[in-house]
Formats: sequence, structure tokens, C-alpha cells
Amino acid sequence: MAASLLSSPSLSSHRINQAFVHLHSSHQTGMRCNFKLYMVPAQAIRHYCTLRTSTSVASLNVDVACEGNSSAASSPSDLRSRSKTLLQSPSNASDGMNDLERQLQELYDEVKAMILMGNKDDAVDLLQANYGVVKKQINAGSRGIEEAATLDVIALGYMAIGDLESVGPILNLMNKVVESLKDDEPLLDSVLIHMGSMYSALGKFESSMVAYKRAIGVLESKHGKSSIFLVSPLLGMAKILGSIGRVKKAIEVYHRSIAILESSKGVESEDLVVPLFGLGNLLMKEGRTTDSEIHFNRILSIYRKLYGENDGRVGMALCSLAHAKCSTGNVEEAIDLYRKGLQLIKDTNYIALDDSIMEKMRIDLAELLHVVGRGKEGRELLEECLLISERSKGKDHPSSVSHLINLATSYSQSKNFVEAERLLRISLELMAKTVSPEDQSITFPMLHLAVTLYHLNRDEEAEQLALKVLRIREKAFGKDSLPVGEALDCLISIQTRLRRGDAELLELLERVLKIQEKENPWSEEVMQTLKKIVYYLDKLGRKDEKFSIQKRLSVLRMKYKQRVQY
Repeated sequence: MAASLLSSPSLSSHRINQAFVHLHSSHQTGMRCNFKLYMVPAQAIRHYCTLRTSTSVASLNVDVACEGNSSAASSPSDLRSRSKTLLQSPSNASDGMNDLERQLQELYDEVKAMILMGNKDDAVDLLQANYGVVKKQINAGSRGIEEAATLDVIALGYMAIGDLESVGPILNLMNKVVESLKDDEPLLDSVLIHMGSMYSALGKFESSMVAYKRAIGVLESKHGKSSIFLVSPLLGMAKILGSIGRVKKAIEVYHRSIAILESSKGVESEDLVVPLFGLGNLLMKEGRTTDSEIHFNRILSIYRKLYGENDGRVGMALCSLAHAKCSTGNVEEAIDLYRKGLQLIKDTNYIALDDSIMEKMRIDLAELLHVVGRGKEGRELLEECLLISERSKGKDHPSSVSHLINLATSYSQSKNFVEAERLLRISLELMAKTVSPEDQSITFPMLHLAVTLYHLNRDEEAEQLALKVLRIREKAFGKDSLPVGEALDCLISIQTRLRRGDAELLELLERVLKIQEKENPWSEEVMQTLKKIVYYLDKLGRKDEKFSIQKRLSVLRMKYKQRVQY
């Protein structure tokens, strides 16, 4: 059964990507499981696209920091740039719009201040009041750049709050207003760039592309095709193209943005970091690891040139390069780079120890150390993660669950199943305080515990846990889902050793086969399951069925062998 990546949003405020158990049952030797560490995702680094957006109902000159979901200047998940903003939008408001600019700047600043003070409800009330006013103006026939720009700031306010549901309808109304505007409106480019960014954050990539394309057209007509003002919408478009699989076009757009920046800012400008990282990341995703490494090395060179060897940005770049090195198979070199980078970040206090980015990089390094057999070193990093989490959030905080499970995974790998059980019991106790006993997220440590109990020869307890996991997952994901297949795989191994009925085990194996074939009918896992089905059909004397399965298995072996050779 191929390991699947599942999200458990109810586990805690940190979403934990569960790369869970890869289980193979065997009618003779029992259970073999490989564990992968739980990755607490880097909340993609808060990227800053400070764009001077003039909005209007008179005029607005707003330096808006679009944090978090902006694709326009989207930073990669392992690199934080704390430098100034990449670009300033070229729009220049006329003198007659200064009052509106000031008013909308004040509105946005007030919303941000309320959020920082924890007065989210007051911020929402303020945005709703302003939205009501501008909506009345639009309904009365006013559909100018003033209304579009005002809606822009209101939408950005909701983005800052994190209320994406409210952003959608505002964008739809903005789109209707913007469609009627001519390209020579003074603030249209900035509004379009923000629309592209916000549509991207909502996953509406086609609408985002339309907004970015128009913004690029407006800017090209005003400033030419080599203007630095084009970089922001170009980066937004490149990210979307990569996301929807148009890789060749995405690479072209990244190269165009890099060429513009090199021409206007120089080949060692820090502004190059964002497009270089985006391009490197995309190439790595496409398996072009050697090409991607070139761009990560260039980022490192830029930071060293600008800030010297002992700067936190250099540490971040080292960790990014380590990630690329790992993808090329240079694991030992990657480990060395990670260690140097993490130590440099720590020494310079560039990022807080409890920051999610630091946490992810420690876990990445711990996983690499386990891969090369240096489990003790990896476990020390995992213990550090747990300690930092407990110090910053308290021992009973749900975020500790992922670290406890990671440590349990490490101890299981070193055959210390007693300690693994203890940690898993603690993680389940913590989860019980925040989620229902029937919540699907609780099944991940529960199944892990079932495997651990199996290794401790406590098969009856393991069986009860596996059955509970199976029931919860069937209800949550459906009877033919991958998570259910994982639970079935575990249960079969346990029940095989408990000598449950052959017919019952065969029925479970047939369920597993159905799930595996739906995922990949030519996989090695399918072959292994077919072998086990042949074994039980033979034991049950069902010769006719056995021969048909053997024929299928023979064909599959041949196809699999050809694929491997190819």
C-alpha cells in the first residue's frame, strides 16, 4: 500500500501532513512498516508585496503589505526575505485623488491595527460598513476607478483577517466594475495585480490569469516591455502557470522577470531572490534537480555578497540549497548544509526558534539523518522540536502531538517499541482534549500505536485499535479509500498472526486489492497482494480462482519487469 499524504485540519491550529504508515502484511512473516516523519508544513513564508496602490474615490496612496497568500511576490516555503519590498507599483495618482488615498490608507491601517489588537469583530464591522456604502454607489450607477479601488482595499482587509469567504463576492463585484474601465485609468494596474493575487489565494487560477494578463498589458503600454513594474504580475503569473502544469510557459515567464531585474537592478540584486527561488523550486518539482541547484547557489551567492557569511539570510539560503542537494541524491552534503544553515540562523536570531519555518527545517534534517542511519542525531532534533513547542505553547498544546508522533516513529525505527508506545499514548491523550473520539485525525497515531503493539506481541490490543481505526476511516473517507486500505493492511497482518479465519482474511485482502488497483493497477503493492490472495485461495482449495489470479499475477510481473527495465 503506497503511503498517502493526508491532512488533519482538526488536529491543531497547525495542519499536520500525515505521511503515514506504509504497511505490508504477510501470511508468514507478519508486518513490515516504514515510517516517514510528520511534516509540519512551512506556512509559506510571509511574503511581502508592498505595492503602492492608489485607489480612489478621490485618491489613495496605500502601501499595502499583502501578507501570506499573495502570489504576486510569493516567497518559497524555505526562504524568507526580510528585505524591502520587491517593487513599487507604477501608478501615480493625480492631485485630485489625494483625499481618497488618505482615507483608504487610514481605513486599511485601522483594520490592521484592530487585527493586531485582537479586535477582529470590530475590523469586520468596519469593513462591512464601508462595503455597504460602496455597494450602494455601484447600484446607483457609479462604476469608476474610485469604486474599484475602494473595493480593492476592503478585499485586502478581509484577506488580512483571513476571511476568504468574504473576499470572493467582493472580487466578483470588483470584476464587474473593472471590466467597464479603460486601460488608461491611473490606478487600474495596481488594482488588477491585487485581484490576480487574491484570485490565486482563492484557487481561482483562470480569473487570476485574466487579471495578471490585463495588468501586464496596461503596464507594457505605459512603460514598455522591459519595465521593472512588470515583475510583480509576471511572478504572479509564473506561479499560477506552474501550479496548473504549464511548466514550460512558467519557466519562460520566470526567465523574463529575472532578465528585467538584472537589467534594471543588476545581477547581484536581492530582488532576484524571489524569482530565482520560484524557478528553482519549479525545476526541482519537475525533476530537473541539477538545473534547480544552479538557482539556489545563486541565491546563496547574492546573500553572501550583500550581507557576508554570518547573516541569517545566508543560513536560510544554505537550508534551501540543502533541500536541492537532497533531491539530487547528495544526502550527506545536504545534512552538512542544513546543520550549518540552522546553526547560523540560531546564532543570528534571524528567526525565532518556535517559528514554523525553523520547525520544518529541523524535521527535514531529522528525517535525512534517519535515512542515513544516524537515528540518534535525528532523534535529538525531534526532542528539540518538542521541547521548543512545549516551552512556547505549553505541554498540553495540540501542536505537541506531531512532535510526539515523530519521536515515536524514531523510537520504532530503532526498535524501542516500549518508548514509542509511551509517546503515542501521550499524543492520544492530548488529542482527546481537542477532538472527538470519532474524529478521523485521531486514527493516525492510533494506527501507529496498533503497529507498535503488534511489535510488542500484544496482538489482541493491536487488533482492537486497528478495527476502530478501520471503522472511523470508513465513515470519514469511504470504504474504498487509501486511508482505509492502510488500516486494512495493518489489520490483515495482525489477524494473520492471531490465526483468524482464512476466508475472512481473503475477503480483507480482496478489499485491499480493489483499493490498490484503483490507485495504480501496475504497482508492486498489487503484485504483493495478489501473491497473498493466491496463497489463501490455495489454502481454501479454490483452485479455479487461484489459477485465474496466478495468470493475472504473471502478466503483471511481466509488465512490471518491463517498466523497471525501461
